Amino acid sequence: MNRRALIGLAVLLLTAGPARAQDKIVRVGALYPLSGPSASSGRDAKSGVELALDIINNKYDLDLPLARTVGLPRLGGARLEYVFVDHQGKPDLGQAEAERLITQEKVVAVQGAFHSSVVATSSQVAERLGVPYLCDIGTSPSLHTRGFQWFFRTGPHDGTFAENFFAFLDDLKRARKFDLRKVGIVTENTLYGADVAAVDRKLAAKHGYAVVVDVPYKANAPDLSAEVLRVKGAQPDVVFHAAYTSDAILLMKTYKQQDFFPKLLIAHGSGFLDGAYRDSLGPDANYVISWEIWGADLGKKKALIRQVGELFKKKNGFEMNGHSARSFVGTLVLADAINRADSTDPEAIRKALRATDIPGSQMVTPWDGIKFDPATGQNAKARGIIVQLLDGQFRVVWPKEFATAEVVWPAPGWSQRR
Repeated sequence: MNRRALIGLAVLLLTAGPARAQDKIVRVGALYPLSGPSASSGRDAKSGVELALDIINNKYDLDLPLARTVGLPRLGGARLEYVFVDHQGKPDLGQAEAERLITQEKVVAVQGAFHSSVVATSSQVAERLGVPYLCDIGTSPSLHTRGFQWFFRTGPHDGTFAENFFAFLDDLKRARKFDLRKVGIVTENTLYGADVAAVDRKLAAKHGYAVVVDVPYKANAPDLSAEVLRVKGAQPDVVFHAAYTSDAILLMKTYKQQDFFPKLLIAHGSGFLDGAYRDSLGPDANYVISWEIWGADLGKKKALIRQVGELFKKKNGFEMNGHSARSFVGTLVLADAINRADSTDPEAIRKALRATDIPGSQMVTPWDGIKFDPATGQNAKARGIIVQLLDGQFRVVWPKEFATAEVVWPAPGWSQRR
């Protein structure tokens, strides 16, 4: 190398200096259904993660974890990056992709996965390989009872939501003299639906309701006419549902074809909360009641919810919903733990997750905060609200301190609707 080249190399080294903090990357794997029947829900979840990453990696004047700093300050300002993977709602694919993310992509944690059946298989991989798994969306009660040491769930599960539903029904009977006695249960046949049906049967008996029809059906079924005829024939006052998006749409179309709608149609979230459900059905989507963890109208009572909702819509062009809110919160919680761990070592991150204690004031969900049960990894401070779809918008109807609308009961029959 000649003298001129040596001088040039020396100048380059002197001016380059050490690697910039913002060039450091911490990678997390994200499993969502980005194609297939639940693709729109996966899109919503991905959009929630992306907004959280923008807030974490830049500076925002918001009362959220890591919002007022740039990147992960205790890791030298490192940027957080998510590697998104499409599991298509298939448990075996989710399992394989979780292993690839950990062993090949070298992610420090895994987040997801919407379908409880996919959460079950992919979190088994994380448990075996010793990598933290944060379940942001996935509500089957059995997921946190497996004795796993690397599993954490930020949101409520269907046991909590079912308790909320029966407390809601009891309140209606007391306050408004509703005559509600007969219950129907309609659930898809994967882990999600099976767990929902079990907890609904148990709580119906506990609260003095008679289950007059219990219909499991094959997920993504092409026709549900026979199932709906069974429900209609039993004439339940209340029908509980567990359905992903395509099934929720088909169920409602079939209810209309059979000219049946119960006094209260209650959904365990999922497909009934998907924007595609409303877009597909228009006014026919109305009057469904569901659990939720997000409500845009809650922004009237809490400025942080309004601020985040406005940021989300500006970034994406559509409204935030429960799926995007849960992935948004999950990303902030995991980032906060990685930052407090002072390390990308999985064991250090696990210890930080176990020590998590985020107050409710920093939540865009109506929870009391985030604090994981050391025995199960379940957030002990999570709770739900109950919403009803009225004129195309979900309005909070329970509990009273959050309510922005009165529940419409009984729901009008198809011939009475506009």
